[in-house]
Amino acid sequence: MLRSAVHAVLTRELFALRRAVEAYPDDASLWRCPPGLPNSGGTLVLHLAGNLQHFVGAVLGGTGYRRDRDAEFARRHLPRTSLLAEIDATLAAVERGLEAVQDETLASLYPEVISGRTVATGDWLVHLAAHLAYHLGQLDYHRRVVTGDSRSIGALAVAELPAPASPRAG
Repeated sequence: MLRSAVHAVLTRELFALRRAVEAYPDDASLWRCPPGLPNSGGTLVLHLAGNLQHFVGAVLGGTGYRRDRDAEFARRHLPRTSLLAEIDATLAAVERGLEAVQDETLASLYPEVISGRTVATGDWLVHLAAHLAYHLGQLDYHRRVVTGDSRSIGALAVAELPAPASPRAG
């Protein structure tokens, strides 16, 4: 059950990430960095893609992805099409990684030590979903600041969560 919930949330947020990138009026605005904001929208996208492709795709799904975290924060001025391709690759990596996760895997230790800590795989997956949502909010705020467009991209939409297979009793 936790695996399917994490899958639903990660997928929902990655589609919202795609909508956020598409909502920028041009490639240049994705890379603007106003005073007080430490990262551009493009940097946030690269960071989220690298994070999930590594921790879910490579570690859990064996995709072979090699993360270059420094490049996530150093690369600049990629076209929107490149960022959208990274999001698509991340969706595929999340699919593959979560397909490899069984219920018993969730209670087991995550295969990598994280910031000097050993954590359960299920806890780490929940953290990754929260991390994605946190940065998605930053990206939406960045877009609004640099474009002046306050329209919502529909992030965190409850309607995008899957309906339960059967109604709850009670």
